[in-house]
Amino acid sequence: MPDWLSTPLQYLKGVGPRKAADLKRAGLTTVEDLLYRLPFRYEDRSRMTPIGSVRPGARAAVLGEIRTAHLARTRRRGFTIFHAVVADASGAVRCSWMNQAFLADVLQPHQTVVVFGEVRLDSSGLHFLNPEYELVPGAGADEPLGGLRTGRIVPFYEKTGSVTPNLQRRLVREALDRLPADLPDPVPPDIRSGLDLVARREALEAAHFPDADTAVDTLNAFRTPAQRRLIFEEFFLYQLGHAWRRRAHGAEAKHHVPVVDDRIRATAARVLPFRLTAGQKRALKEIVDDMQAPRPMHRLLQGDVGSGKTIVAIVAAVVAMENGLQVAFMAPTEILAVQHYTTLIQRLAASRFRVELLTGSTSAARRRALLADITRGSTHLVVGTHALVEDAVAFHRLGLVVIDEQHRFGVAQRAALRDKGLRPDVLLMTATPIPRTLALTDYSELDVSRIPDLPPGRRPVTTRIVPESRRDDVYELLRRQLEEGRQAYVIYPLVDESDKLDLKSATEMADHLQGDVLPAFRVGLLHGRMAPEAKERVMQAFAGGRIQVLVSTTVVEVGVDVPNATVMVVEHAERFGLSQLHQLRGRVGRGSEASFCVLLYQVPWTHEARERLKAMAETHDGFAIAERDLELRGPGDFFGTRQSGLPRLRTGDLVRDRDLMEAAHREARNAVSGSVLPPELLQFVTERWRDQFGLVEVG
Repeated sequence: MPDWLSTPLQYLKGVGPRKAADLKRAGLTTVEDLLYRLPFRYEDRSRMTPIGSVRPGARAAVLGEIRTAHLARTRRRGFTIFHAVVADASGAVRCSWMNQAFLADVLQPHQTVVVFGEVRLDSSGLHFLNPEYELVPGAGADEPLGGLRTGRIVPFYEKTGSVTPNLQRRLVREALDRLPADLPDPVPPDIRSGLDLVARREALEAAHFPDADTAVDTLNAFRTPAQRRLIFEEFFLYQLGHAWRRRAHGAEAKHHVPVVDDRIRATAARVLPFRLTAGQKRALKEIVDDMQAPRPMHRLLQGDVGSGKTIVAIVAAVVAMENGLQVAFMAPTEILAVQHYTTLIQRLAASRFRVELLTGSTSAARRRALLADITRGSTHLVVGTHALVEDAVAFHRLGLVVIDEQHRFGVAQRAALRDKGLRPDVLLMTATPIPRTLALTDYSELDVSRIPDLPPGRRPVTTRIVPESRRDDVYELLRRQLEEGRQAYVIYPLVDESDKLDLKSATEMADHLQGDVLPAFRVGLLHGRMAPEAKERVMQAFAGGRIQVLVSTTVVEVGVDVPNATVMVVEHAERFGLSQLHQLRGRVGRGSEASFCVLLYQVPWTHEARERLKAMAETHDGFAIAERDLELRGPGDFFGTRQSGLPRLRTGDLVRDRDLMEAAHREARNAVSGSVLPPELLQFVTERWRDQFGLVEVG
């Protein structure tokens, strides 16, 4: 028979052009799409409550005979109420439906009906208001009920345009009834056996229409064997695609494979300003081992703010350059590129390597000379912004690409830089700690190295949660620190006033701080709407100490290194995400002096906001904070609009189903490391994988 799962939904009974269009807008075009859109909740309607036992406030299902039924018209024009009285041996109850006049032709006296809903109490007694109903022809009190809406555990689906939950139940039932007995299973038998997974057809049936003895709490937690099997299946196919593509990427050999000897080790030791931490040593070993492999490295270096990722990258660059290879080091902003350039110049001053800077501000004459040096190979390491990916930039022997804060660049920009070399090693760096579950999804084609510790001597930042009513205490802290020669940040969520959100204007508050609160000190303003040149001038003035207080929006979240700044004040902290707050806190505490992060909040604030700020005060561990942020906000908001690599999932949830994602990651890599993928899986990976998961490649 034809592949039933690939059948367009328009061929199901009751799906006309309008409903087909509504389904398509929800991403449902085939029978497979429909069956893998699991109910979002379940209600147990399998147990009938005697009508005489119903109680107000409870949700109940009752089975009875319609004794009376009539349509009442009200004084309000066009407004009707359909009334019915349903009775069983224990009593009778009223049912009312507002503006559903068609029920006069559906519900007739002497019919047997199941009614489900919340029981209400008014001056006339108990009644159901707008309950769900299902006619049960010929059913008696002791006979089984076979409906889709009552007399069983009932699935609930999200409404999709004109496609109601009731219609979806009927469509799902029809789709299930027509599934072939020998439905192909994309999960290999050995994996199903090893993980004790139920068969695919059985899982689809039980996930939509579970047996009456299934615990509803387990269903609503998505922890039944059927649900977990379908979630694992989706994760496995997702991870399989990543694993297969990873294998394909690794099939091409590098043109130049670095080696490491005593001479290179000695050069690397000379550039190190301090002893590496255990985490840095482990990450560096993983990176250098990868660089010496015959396949291109594709690795993410993940470390908290101040964990020393840059020095690890510098040592990796020394290994490449000592092997006659060039290094490209790309940063998202000019000021961050300048900071990296300054650090690299200092660290490599005693070496023979030439380091240059290429940004949008590089003059035309200097750019021409620099491009010629890069092409000849006389420039060994070039630091830059997106200017590095311009067509005019041509490397002589590019062997290592380092991309800092890689999520700030588009996929095309990252790929363009990578393609300027002959299959170079690629090291991506991020200071945004990424929970393991997201690392297995967004970065599944990468190897991941973590630096979980901070360098010795770094003092933890004191974090205070302060209500708006104690603002004067915050100003006093600012004055004391500024009088001691320190600097401070004051962060606002946006630039202009907003009536809807009642947020302060950074612009107006900068004027207020300068004129009324801190007149003896210079206050600067930085926000995203400023021209790039103006931003750079303000940041350079702050970094050079000519500005003591920087009032800013979150453009300082990443990449600003001013060791003399010891105070971070975050206005409306209740409106920021946890990871963003953690990044902001990381802007202070970068020197030897005691530092403070003040989280100013306004009431009323939500329970979630309270939990976020509490987590900030309790820990400095960026990875622990990231895990908590993932739980509170979910994966989409964790990255916000900057990230487009997350999969579009139909059944799984990256927070709820972490264990299944880890199992799928392991099994997919094992499957790909074997001999040959089954033809149907190989076809899926090559033809459907990217479209099904809505993916844009990362890295």
